[in-house]
Amino acid sequence: MAVDVTLNFDQILSSAREVYGTELRKMADEGIDFAFVCSDNVAPSSEVGKLMKAYPERCINVGIAEANQVGLSAGLALSGKVVFAQVFGPFLPLRAADQIHADIAYNDVPVRLIGTHAGVTSGGGPTHNAIADLAFYRAVPNLTVVCPADANQCAKVVRQSMDYPGPMIIRIARGAEPDVYADNNYEFEFGKAITIKEGEDLTLIGTGSSVYWSLMAAKKLEESGIHARVLDMHTIKPFDKEAVLKAASETGCIVTVEDHSINGGLGGQVAEIIAESDIPTRFKRIGLPDKFAILGEPNEVYEYYGMAPEGIAKTVLEFFNNK
Repeated sequence: MAVDVTLNFDQILSSAREVYGTELRKMADEGIDFAFVCSDNVAPSSEVGKLMKAYPERCINVGIAEANQVGLSAGLALSGKVVFAQVFGPFLPLRAADQIHADIAYNDVPVRLIGTHAGVTSGGGPTHNAIADLAFYRAVPNLTVVCPADANQCAKVVRQSMDYPGPMIIRIARGAEPDVYADNNYEFEFGKAITIKEGEDLTLIGTGSSVYWSLMAAKKLEESGIHARVLDMHTIKPFDKEAVLKAASETGCIVTVEDHSINGGLGGQVAEIIAESDIPTRFKRIGLPDKFAILGEPNEVYEYYGMAPEGIAKTVLEFFNNK
């Protein structure tokens, strides 16, 4: 059964970076023990900045040194701490790849690496686009990889991660993002996709910011008489294979949408599952092309590559009708 979602997206924006900071501060106030590490990317006026001011004994700023930050976080975790580490996302998977692989994943320690500015949301151009991270994370053993669909879901991820074993990547965007869920009273489980809209003609699968895009595209597709199911695939690893197979058998057509390279991310994972099944399914990936993206503000880039809701709906409609 689908959950309640918000459709008045233009009016409801929330920042995952602020909401997760609020949740961490609530957890600290409740006496929950954890450490926090950042790399000089926290404003004092932000919610995380307030956490650091209120609890300086558990917070460390390592400066602009992402690789050192990840290594230090591993050390804290090996000493018995659950560690939350906010890292500038575009630099996390590339500059700190060795530390993620050898220090965090190999030691299987409870570090939650919160990578901000996912996709092209940094606005800094190709050098600051985090578009190859999911491909890397998927290939590293022991990592759990989560892409919250909105800010409130990010708060759920942060709190529930306290009792979740091993290392985790939490991938969020830069700032204000549309709320997907009408309220926070829905069941969330790592590794289990959420059906946010029912449909029998085809299935749209999104992760992170693209869940909103997919939902809005599905709304536009209804104007053409196409009823699309929409899945929030918030966990990339471990992946909900059963949800994909169910969608394939019931709708026979799947389109993935992601703010990531077309290669190696959500679409790659779904393609592998379909290819290894015996279910005849039409399939298409929507994502960033295999090239360095154009320079522009995030919305401009997404519109240029047909990843805004209108572009997704147009691509899906053409694909669906070209049988």
